[in-house]
Amino acid sequence: MIRLSSPIPVLRIFDEAKAREFYVDWLGFTVDWEHRFGDNFPIYLQMSRGHCVIHLSEHHGDATPGAHLRVDCDDIDGFVSELSAKDYKYAKPGEPEEKPWGTREITLTDPFSNRLTFSGPPA
Repeated sequence: MIRLSSPIPVLRIFDEAKAREFYVDWLGFTVDWEHRFGDNFPIYLQMSRGHCVIHLSEHHGDATPGAHLRVDCDDIDGFVSELSAKDYKYAKPGEPEEKPWGTREITLTDPFSNRLTFSGPPA
C-alpha cells in the first residue's frame, strides 16, 4: 500500500529578517535548512517545531500571501503562555477561544498576512 505523509505548506514571505523574528524568535521554530540559487537571490527555507514543518519562500510564484494553516497543539495554554512571555512587539496571542466543534484556538497572522491557527483540546 502506498503511504502518503503530511503535506508541507509553502508560505510566501517578503522579508527574511521579519520572517525569522516571527517564526524563530517568537513562535520557536528551528531553521532546518535554507537555499539560495546565488548571491542576492531570494531565500527558500524549511522550518520546524516538533512535527510541524513549513517552508517559507521569497520566490515570486511559489505561494500567495494570505494562506491559512491549522496546526494541532497538545498544550494550547502552555503555548500561549510561552508566546506571551516573549512579548513580541507586533502581535499578542490573547486567550484561546472555545469553538463549537470542541477545540480551543488562537489565530496568529505573520508579517506577510499568512494566518496560523493553533488548535488544542477543550479545557
